[in-house]
Amino acid sequence: MEENFEGEELDNIVILNDEEGNEVKFEFLDLVELDEEEYVVLLPVTEEGEEDEGEGGILNVEDTDEDSDEESYVSIEDEEILNKVFEIFKEKFKDDFDFVD
Repeated sequence: MEENFEGEELDNIVILNDEEGNEVKFEFLDLVELDEEEYVVLLPVTEEGEEDEGEGGILNVEDTDEDSDEESYVSIEDEEILNKVFEIFKEKFKDDFDFVD
């Protein structure tokens, strides 16, 4: 009997809406803490045969409601914060990824 494990790796998939309201799937790579803030590092997930038009991103995690577990992800405009978070991520995963400068 053959077992199909396709989809097992979807545990770390985050679905967000882009500016036009389209759903975009991202792979959750890491959660980075910096100055008492939390940031998620995401990589776009493409369907087989599709070209990857997006690039990875770093978003700030904000709690939307203290009574619920819901979080929202907010883009970061501050280039300095983005660079600091990415440097922390690169250091943690230097053995797992080949980073291109």
